[in-house]
Amino acid sequence: MKKIMTTFLVLLGITMGFAQETALTHSTGDNFSLEGALALLKKSNSLEEFEKLINDERNNVNNLDLNNDGIVDYITVDDIIESNTHVIVLSAYLDKNEKQDIATIGIEQTGDEVAILQIEGDTDLYPENTIVEPYETQEVLNAVKRGPAMSDLRTYEATVNVWFWPSIRLMYAPSYVAWVSPYRGSTYPKYWRSWKPYRHTVFYNRAAAHRVYCRPASVRRVAVARNIYLPKRKRSAIVVHTTLKTVFINAKAAKKINAKK
Repeated sequence: MKKIMTTFLVLLGITMGFAQETALTHSTGDNFSLEGALALLKKSNSLEEFEKLINDERNNVNNLDLNNDGIVDYITVDDIIESNTHVIVLSAYLDKNEKQDIATIGIEQTGDEVAILQIEGDTDLYPENTIVEPYETQEVLNAVKRGPAMSDLRTYEATVNVWFWPSIRLMYAPSYVAWVSPYRGSTYPKYWRSWKPYRHTVFYNRAAAHRVYCRPASVRRVAVARNIYLPKRKRSAIVVHTTLKTVFINAKAAKKINAKK
C-alpha cells in the first residue's frame, strides 16, 4: 500500500508539473518577449544598438532555442522601408541557410512629428494576430452633475506617439540608411556571449517588467506594414507545423515531411 501511494504521488507531481508548464507555454513564441522588444527599442539610439540589446542576456527579452543546440539563438534585426513606413524584422538563423522570422515591428508616420507602431509575432511561433503595442495612462477631468462644482477624474489608456523615441527619429532622418544586420548563420559579433535557455517559468518572471506599459491590440493599426513585409517573409524548412505547437527538427527530416504534404 505504501509503495502504491508513493507511486501515485510521484505520478501526480509529474502530471501537475507538466500541466503547469503547458499552461504557461501555449506557443513557442512565449520564449521571446514582444513587450521587451518594444521596451528596448524605446531606449535604443539606433537599430544597431537595438540588436545588441536584444541579444544581451541581462535584458530578459530572448529565451529562444529554435534549433535545439542548447544555447539561445542570436536575433538579427533588419529594416524594410517603403515611403513613410518601416518594417523592422526580427529573425534567427537555425543553421547556415535556414532563417526563421520571429516578429515584425511596423512603424508608420501619421502626421507631423507623429508616428505609431505595433509588434506582431510570426504565426509560426505565435497564435494568429498576436499584436502588442505600447500605451500610456492619461487622466482627464470631466464635469459631473452630482452637485455644485463637483468633478470626476477619469483615467484611460492612450496610444503612444513614438516619434520622439531616439531610434524612430533617426529612422525618419533624411540621411538614414536602412539597417541590415551584417551577421549571418554562425557569424556572431565579438560582443555577443551565448547562454543556455532558462526554464520558461523562470524566463516569464524575469520578463515581467516589460509587460507593464504594453497591451495586446485587437486592431492592426499599421496595416500597410503587413503588406510590405509578407512578400519578404522568411520561414525555415526546419519548422514542422502541427495543430498543437511548432516543432523544430533536423532539416533532412523536415524536407521529407514537407514533401509528403
